[in-house]
Amino acid sequence: MSVAWWAWAAVMLAVAVMLAIDLFLHRDNHVIGFREAAVWSGVWIAAGLLFGVILWGWQGGETAGTYFAGYLIEKALSIDNVFIFALIFSAFAVPPALQHKVLFWGVIGALVFRLVFIFVGAELLETFFWTAYLFGAFLIYTGYKMAFRHGEQTPPEHNPLVRLVRRIAPIHPHYVGARFIARIDGKRIGTLLLVVLVAVEATDLIFAIDSVAAILAITTSTFIVWTANAFAILGLRSLYFCLAGLLRRFVHLHYGLAVLLAFAGVKLIASETPIGKLPIPLTLGVIILTLAVSIVWSLIATRTSRDDRTATTGDSGSFQRADAEGDAEAEAADPGTPQGDRRANRAADRDAVMNDQA
Repeated sequence: MSVAWWAWAAVMLAVAVMLAIDLFLHRDNHVIGFREAAVWSGVWIAAGLLFGVILWGWQGGETAGTYFAGYLIEKALSIDNVFIFALIFSAFAVPPALQHKVLFWGVIGALVFRLVFIFVGAELLETFFWTAYLFGAFLIYTGYKMAFRHGEQTPPEHNPLVRLVRRIAPIHPHYVGARFIARIDGKRIGTLLLVVLVAVEATDLIFAIDSVAAILAITTSTFIVWTANAFAILGLRSLYFCLAGLLRRFVHLHYGLAVLLAFAGVKLIASETPIGKLPIPLTLGVIILTLAVSIVWSLIATRTSRDDRTATTGDSGSFQRADAEGDAEAEAADPGTPQGDRRANRAADRDAVMNDQA
């Protein structure tokens, strides 16, 4: 797919305007609540879908379908980014009011780095056919790691890039307002917020390799790959604030993401065999079905475990209420007996009753 320079310019201008509006509305570094994050998530998703509709009218259904497939893969993989962002913010104790600023500048860096990766990857795939096998094998291996070694995460402060920054540049050990660089004792030095930003960018560099390769498995059109990445990433900040409190519910989502990565790898390898490229409708169907199954599976599993915990808590709660009522009665009957002794005697009586019933 050949795209004129003005189309690139128009999309980049639209992205720049949307980012400028976002920056202006969040210039006060306030804490992002769930309602605000949900509204912004809706705005970014609507923008991504609208661009797909524009593509449909401009380039046809197949091109639009390719874009939507790439957009869905990137959107799904970005959920895994949310897990890592939560880990980074927790490790560095980032104040909630500063998290949006870090993610904002992290997104800008991600757009630039991914643009470079996309052009390099597409050129390699177009020039050397064997790179399809290399990228495909990499995606399959990444899917395996995500499925069976998902819990193995390197602590953010041990990231090589973070350690390099701390080694070559003077870093203040604390946050200085919302500044990445501050003047302290007459010297300009980096703050802890700069270290957090580097950790976010370093993490996204790793994720970018996976996500770019996955979309390149669908198409080598740099315009489609970058726009799918861009519109999915633009909503990453709002997605984080929406899902930060719900991450524990998606306990099996990584299996779905692993399947998608492995599927992208197989699709990329198949494109250089007599099988050829798989149809876009099939690709979209696999993506939607895999995500739906993994999300529903996660919600059912966490609901079951939560019901079990509620039942257990309810039993212990009844004992606690009984203890409290017993304390009041015993205190009135015998105010000289210590509360701990009364409660211990009651616990012993209760255990004896339970043993008799067994």
